[in-house]
Amino acid sequence: MVAGTIDQEFLLHIQKEIDINARPPVVFEAMLEQIGPAADRHDGTPMPMVIEPWPGGRWYRDLGHNAGHLWGHVQVIKPPLLLELTGPMFMSYPVVSHVQYRLAPQNGGTRLTVLHRAMGTILPEHRTGVNQGWQHILDGIKSRALAK
Repeated sequence: MVAGTIDQEFLLHIQKEIDINARPPVVFEAMLEQIGPAADRHDGTPMPMVIEPWPGGRWYRDLGHNAGHLWGHVQVIKPPLLLELTGPMFMSYPVVSHVQYRLAPQNGGTRLTVLHRAMGTILPEHRTGVNQGWQHILDGIKSRALAK
């Protein structure tokens, strides 16, 4: 590594978009449910999370008895168009992530864009699995919003 630069193996940049035939307030509510109490793993196993939807609010997995995993904090929230989270996310090692959920009204529906950028020691299995994970979350948000 050259001084002043960062090798690509230490960076992560994922961007995904999905169009949802529902207005931004409905999609925003579905998003908070999907990344919060309705969160699940790719195989459908429930993995409920807690999201405190205010600046500085925590996003974490509560395992009870003062045990759990901090995934991040709310950096920016502007309902129903923007949510930004920062923290280690699902990676329990030296890394920092920034995740942005941007909702844009379009033709009576919403385009939801998720941008996940991270820097640190990113394990190969997380680097490959994160694409499937974000697609699973987006699909969950879409089905949840369409059901409302």
